[in-house]
Amino acid sequence: MTFGELEAFGRVKLSRHFCMRQFLYSEIAVTYGLRNIPDDRDLAIEAGRKLCTEVLEPITEMFGPIIVRSGFRSAALNQFGHQRRLRCASNARNRAYHIWDHRDDNGHMGAAACIHIPSAAESDTPELRPEFARFLHDRLPYHRMVFFRSPATFNIGYHEAPIRSVFSYAPKPGWIIHEGDLFEQAQSRVQGQSKSSSTAKTQLQRSLSVPEGA
Repeated sequence: MTFGELEAFGRVKLSRHFCMRQFLYSEIAVTYGLRNIPDDRDLAIEAGRKLCTEVLEPITEMFGPIIVRSGFRSAALNQFGHQRRLRCASNARNRAYHIWDHRDDNGHMGAAACIHIPSAAESDTPELRPEFARFLHDRLPYHRMVFFRSPATFNIGYHEAPIRSVFSYAPKPGWIIHEGDLFEQAQSRVQGQSKSSSTAKTQLQRSLSVPEGA
């Protein structure tokens, strides 16, 4: 890919608030002088658009601006990071997750990003994390959410056949939701909430710094 082609690729609009350039930065690439460029640009764009429109935009609407810490990884870069234990899972696990431009072993498309939500950083305590995770679980068609030790920082993905599970490394490693219920069932539960649970939602929104009415 030439400089001009990469520049144009970085400008590709994925959704209202996101473009491809926001997901191409990699500390591994910068540190070791590697290229982080997709093998299949069209698939990377298609998967990235699904991630942004269906998962990241709703999070932005609920919480305000988010910071993308890590997004797309080429297969070569991810393999390099995995072999050197640079916090990268294997390519087999990251295809259709951080490796946007490769389908998984079942032929499914997917994409993921590690994000930080500044407005929720002070509220994402070990005590509130299960509530925070359930709040997102009930409202997003996500795939494989993984919380890290840093507050309000987690991996979240889109996938054509999503695994609706939430894992957290803090306060100690463990599942918050393991193979959770379908998004449609969660939506029905949210829509059918009583007035009292609506009040509870408002209280949770306030504790997580979520704008009311989101």
